[in-house]
Amino acid sequence: MRTATPRRYLMCPPAHFRVAYSINPWMDPDKPVDPALALFQWEDLRDRYRSLGHTVEILDPVAGLPDMVFAANGATVVDGRVLGARFANPERADEAPAHLAWFRSHDGFVEVREPEHVNEAEGDFAVTSSWMLAGQGFRSSPLAHDEAQEFFGRPVISLELTDPRYYHLDTALAVLDDAADEIMYYPGAFSPGSRAVLARLFPDALLATAEDAVVFGLNAVSDGLNVVLPREAAGLFDPLKDRGYVPVGVDLAEFHKAGGSVKCCTMEVRPAPPG
Repeated sequence: MRTATPRRYLMCPPAHFRVAYSINPWMDPDKPVDPALALFQWEDLRDRYRSLGHTVEILDPVAGLPDMVFAANGATVVDGRVLGARFANPERADEAPAHLAWFRSHDGFVEVREPEHVNEAEGDFAVTSSWMLAGQGFRSSPLAHDEAQEFFGRPVISLELTDPRYYHLDTALAVLDDAADEIMYYPGAFSPGSRAVLARLFPDALLATAEDAVVFGLNAVSDGLNVVLPREAAGLFDPLKDRGYVPVGVDLAEFHKAGGSVKCCTMEVRPAPPG
C-alpha cells in the first residue's frame, strides 16, 4: 500500500507572470498570457496541495521578474540545507537573491549558501533517498553537480539532456516515490549514455511516451501516493494507477506558454532530519 507523506512547499503567486522574452522553445512573446486565468490555475494548484494535507508557504513576487512564479528554480533544499540558484539567463538572475532572502528570514535551516556555479535548482535537481539526479546540457553547469554533491553530501548522478524542449530535468523526469527511488521519465529527452544510466539505476521506472512528455506530463509533483500532473497527460493516468498511485490532473495551460507546469511552480522544502 502506498502512503502519502505530508510535504512543505514554497510557491510564488503569478502577479507579474507573462511571456516577456524567449529563453526556451515554448516561449513566444506574441502569444499573450491571460493573467486572470493564470491566477485561477495557480490558486487551484495551491489549494489542491493544501487539500491533500501539505503545507504551502508563499514567496512574495517581485515586479519585473515574470518567471518568478516558477519557484522550483530558486533553490534546492535537502535535509534543511539550502543551495541557492544561479541562473543561466540574465533575464532571471534577480530571482536568485529574492529566494535566498526568504530562506534567510525564516528559521529552521541548517545552512543557506549562494552557489558558485550555474544551477537552476529543482529545475535540474531531482532528489531520491539514494541519489540526486542532476540535469545538464542546456542550463545547469556540470560544475554545479560537483558543488551540490559536496554541499549536500549525497551522490549526484549527472544526466545529459539533448532535446531543447526538455531544457530542464524536471520537464523530462519526475520522482514518484523518493523513499523508494521510484521515478518516471521520457527516454527521448536524454543522451544514449544517460538513458543507459537511468535504465541501470531505475529498471522498473515508468517510461512516458512522447505524447505525454510534450504536454509536460513529467513536470509533476508526488507525495508518494498522489501525483499532481497536467491533465493533458492522460496517457500516464492508467500506468500510475496500475502502480498504486493516484493521479491528480490539473490545468496549468497558461504556464505551459512559458515552458513550465506543476513542478516548475512548486519548490519542495525538505526539513532537517530529527535530532
